[in-house]
Amino acid sequence: MSNTITCNIASESIPAGTTNAEQARLALEHVCSGSGRAPASRYYSPKFVDYVNDMTFHGLEGAQQSVSMYKGVLSNIRISVQEQVVEGDKVTSRFVVRGENRGRQVSFNGITISRLENGLIVEDWSVTDTLGMLRQLGLWRTTLVGIRQWKALRSASGPGHATPSLTPSA
Repeated sequence: MSNTITCNIASESIPAGTTNAEQARLALEHVCSGSGRAPASRYYSPKFVDYVNDMTFHGLEGAQQSVSMYKGVLSNIRISVQEQVVEGDKVTSRFVVRGENRGRQVSFNGITISRLENGLIVEDWSVTDTLGMLRQLGLWRTTLVGIRQWKALRSASGPGHATPSLTPSA
C-alpha cells in the first residue's frame, strides 16, 4: 500500500477520504508555500485562527496574509513536510521551508500543530526558525526584510484587514 496521495490541484478538489494528516500536509505544501492553485477554503475553515510565532491571523483572509508575509521575504518558496504525528483531531507536522531572497538560498525548519473539525483546519500553532533564516540571509538582507515586514504589518492593521498581534499568544 502506497503512502502517496493524489491531489488534483488544477480542479481544486481534495480526494474523498483524505485523512487529517494528508489535509495538514497539503495545506502546508500547497497553500502556505503559495504554490497551489486550490483556494485556502479547501483546507481551512472560515473560522480559522493562525498563530505564527508571535502573530495571530483570523479567517481565510488571515491565512492569505500569513502566506503573503512569507512571500514578501522569500521567492520560490517550497515547503516539504518531513514528519507528522496524529493524535485525535490534532496533527503535528515538522517541515522544512526553502526559498530565495535576492539571490541567496535559505532553508529553515518549522513545526505546526493543526486542529481539524469536519476535515478542515480550524487552528494552526506554528513556530519557525526565523533566527536561522535571518542568519542565512545576512545583515543587509535581514535589515531590508525587517523594514519590508514592518511596513506590511502596519498596512495590514488598517480597516477591513485581519490584525496581526505583536504580543505573545497565551
